[in-house]
Amino acid sequence: MGDLHPGSELPPPDVPSPELIELARAHRVATEFWDWRGAHRPVSRRTIVAALGALDVDASTPDAIASARVDVDERPWRRLLPATVVMVSGTGAHLMVHVRHGDPVSVWAELEDGSDRWSLPQVDRWVEPRRLGGDVVGEATFWLPADLPLGYHTLRAQHPGGEGTCPLVVTPARLELPATLRERQSWGFMIQLYSLRSRRSWALGDVADLGDFAAWSAAEHDAEFVLVNPLHAAEPVAPMEPSPYRPTSRRFANPVYLRVEDVPEVAYLSSADRAVVEEHAAALRSLTLGADTLDRDRVWSAKRTALELLHRQPRHESRQRSFDAFRNREREGLRNFATWCALAEHFGLPSSTWPADVHDPRSTCVAALRDELSDRVSFYEWLQWCLDEQLAAAQRAATEAGMTIGVMHDLAVGVHPEGADPWALASTLANDVSVGAPPDAFNQLGQDWMMRPWRPDRLAEVGYAPYRDMMRTILRNAGGLRIDHVIGLFRLWWVPPGCRPSEGTYVSYDHEALVGILVLEAHRAGAVVVGEDLGTVEPWTRDYLGQRGILGTSVLWFEKDAAGEPLAPDEWREMCLATVTTHDLPPTAGYLAGEHIDLRERLGLLTRPVDEERRGDEADRRAVLAECRELGVLGDDTTATPLGEQAQIEALHRLLTLTPARLIGVSVADAVGDRRTINQPGTIDEYPNWRVPLADGDGRPVLLEDVVASERARSLAETVRER
Repeated sequence: MGDLHPGSELPPPDVPSPELIELARAHRVATEFWDWRGAHRPVSRRTIVAALGALDVDASTPDAIASARVDVDERPWRRLLPATVVMVSGTGAHLMVHVRHGDPVSVWAELEDGSDRWSLPQVDRWVEPRRLGGDVVGEATFWLPADLPLGYHTLRAQHPGGEGTCPLVVTPARLELPATLRERQSWGFMIQLYSLRSRRSWALGDVADLGDFAAWSAAEHDAEFVLVNPLHAAEPVAPMEPSPYRPTSRRFANPVYLRVEDVPEVAYLSSADRAVVEEHAAALRSLTLGADTLDRDRVWSAKRTALELLHRQPRHESRQRSFDAFRNREREGLRNFATWCALAEHFGLPSSTWPADVHDPRSTCVAALRDELSDRVSFYEWLQWCLDEQLAAAQRAATEAGMTIGVMHDLAVGVHPEGADPWALASTLANDVSVGAPPDAFNQLGQDWMMRPWRPDRLAEVGYAPYRDMMRTILRNAGGLRIDHVIGLFRLWWVPPGCRPSEGTYVSYDHEALVGILVLEAHRAGAVVVGEDLGTVEPWTRDYLGQRGILGTSVLWFEKDAAGEPLAPDEWREMCLATVTTHDLPPTAGYLAGEHIDLRERLGLLTRPVDEERRGDEADRRAVLAECRELGVLGDDTTATPLGEQAQIEALHRLLTLTPARLIGVSVADAVGDRRTINQPGTIDEYPNWRVPLADGDGRPVLLEDVVASERARSLAETVRER
């Protein structure tokens, strides 16, 4: 350490040094931020060092910091080509290539389909060479032309010392909406599929229910989409994580949503096996009208038994070819996921208790276990194939009934720390931190979602392959995709171990790469993308997403002007999905009654007095309802008696139709008068999050058949349809 100047003092032990701040910024780790109240917040040294450590950057001592600063500065010069190049179609770009100073180099692009080779011209641009060890390295600049076709191509560079390659991704400048959505405002229901049960499903809503509901809402009420909760894979053994936003894998789906009777092999069951299936179905259907909370473990146990019987049935030759083709298409990703499921059965969970040599999917021990457990691996591959078929059928049912979009799937922001993705994709995930959110108005203690985030550096190193595979798989049977916490494509709040959620920091990502690949995959799938951009969001990110054709999310209660008053309808964004509520608030009937304040007060989640919270919340609700009256969608000031709950809910949705929003989302819970909160952020077991079945205002279960026959649901659907 250098000498201190006279009168100077050592900084406090947890204040980062200027050198650490510089290193953190080079790795896009925030050293300060502005909170939801607009206050400046410095990040502690401890948090910065932990975040860098999760990126394999040692910043524990001044010497380590100095060494790491040299490494990050020299790293681009040690590479012939960048890790990955992502560009926008219609806009050319410079490509920097590093070779021994004075050596000639040629660069070309090989197109994805192998049809062509584009030689790249070198640009006359002088850059001072650099000495790295005993070598002098020069930088040559090449031009990537604006008219390169969309797709995943390969860049190749050749010089006297050898040859190198890197992925080149050319993405659309903008994801265009379908013509129907550009011409008029469209609407659709938002559902929690597990809670929307029918008399045919096994005590949880399933993919067949999804198809039936979508077809009804399209044929009867001209709905253009159904937005469904994430259907990502969960644990194959009990206990199954109830949150659809904390999956074991985001690429693959949860077989608990399969309709057993729709698997074709059911036709080949013996009478004895058929009786077993029917017995399980009857037992679970008897729960449908009686259970106050949903029991995923009981449902999966019964379905797994039935599906195992079906898996053992001989498949017709054409069915076997289809299954083989599915496995060939999904390749190593499917095999690793199915292997993890088989290992979870074999060793139990959590996976941290597994033998050390099983933690690496490439190990010889795992290869031997995969052979030993081959029937179980095949079973879990088969389940994903069945899901793929049933999800495709649900999307067909939606579009054949007239929907432009059809099923809009939902993508969670991260994965369970001991799930299948962290096991199979360990090198591309940050395994020593958790994803969360800093304190905000609705979660004043901050949040730790206990999920693993991508490592931005490793994603680039592998050409974003796992990210691309995930997007492609989800979009294959979708007409739309909602991205939960879409700001995670720009930056994520990383919480180090042992820290409170408020003690994290932001880590930035290459948003041009992540958004660009998302737009490319959605373009190829013909899908619409909605980003959930609520909470603490920098305004420029919303502008960027809009420019790339990604819709935002606007929730009625949160849309306010600079004075804190309800935002006038004509001032809302056009490029958005507009809703009255979200899954993190009570259904509108409960919200109008202030039940979210009561619940958060009971659970100890408030940081200011409950009376103060109630006054502010009541004032917000009164202001929005007053706006409804002023706009003529909720009676007027001469109304003799207060209008009822249903009238208020319909008025709030009618207000949405006065906005320029391209899409309007209607919660099915609002269509039946449900009041109970679906999920209370900041809790795990303190509240039955994600386990609440659809019910009416008195708590009586409401099934799919009841929704279809409901006059209240019809009235709300027609409210948004008519406008």
